[in-house]
Amino acid sequence: MGIIQITKSTIETEHICCALGAKQYEHAVKEKKKWLRERMDEGLVFSRLDERAKVFIEYLPAEMAWVPIQAQNYMYINCLWVSGKYKNNGYAKQLLSECKEDAMNRGMDGIVHIVGQKKYPYLSDKTFLEHMGFETVDRGEPYFQLMALKWNDQGVIPSFSKQLKTVSDDKGIAIYYTAQCPFAVGIIDELRKVAENKNVTFKSFQITSREEAQNSPTIWTTFGLFYNGEFITHEIISPNKFEKLLTKLLTEDSIQI
Repeated sequence: MGIIQITKSTIETEHICCALGAKQYEHAVKEKKKWLRERMDEGLVFSRLDERAKVFIEYLPAEMAWVPIQAQNYMYINCLWVSGKYKNNGYAKQLLSECKEDAMNRGMDGIVHIVGQKKYPYLSDKTFLEHMGFETVDRGEPYFQLMALKWNDQGVIPSFSKQLKTVSDDKGIAIYYTAQCPFAVGIIDELRKVAENKNVTFKSFQITSREEAQNSPTIWTTFGLFYNGEFITHEIISPNKFEKLLTKLLTEDSIQI
């Protein structure tokens, strides 16, 4: 099984790993493919295992990234995912190696990626990246870290955007998300129904441009959930887990009152 690169001419007939076999996410996958096609004109690469599996890497020049970072002449990894029985077979190293080779061929100074201070769902494993030579170069509230693999000592030190606003002005639940992940697109309506059943104000904001993403109140723009203006989680949460979270938040509100 080799690694193949998905292109604009093949993306309609090839799967993109996420939400395999989940019919409820078909529309969301189409949104993701549309987002990928548009980013490919900006240098995005999507490579995956030539197998029906969740084994892939997605990256693009950091100047084009939909996250609030400053990383001139670096490659930014949107997502690096190896799941299930395919773990511990060297695929993550292989995908990362191909990304590094591509970045070096483009004359870049390094690679950057966002992780958590510990292991979190939907974020890459920090310890794996450290093993691969990445170092933490910046931190953002409440638990995000920017890691870099740098091979040009003269290159800039990447950082999160300093003007980053990490609170939302909205009351109740506010979710910021992009089409970069079909799970984020596909879950919004279900979460809205949960909030409505609990009489909680619910607003969702789909980020539709790089400029919006770079000025977003959430560092990991794929998905960011806020409650009464405070960041709660980046996790693309299930309806059941969201209902439990809302119950907890509402209980805490009533105790404070």
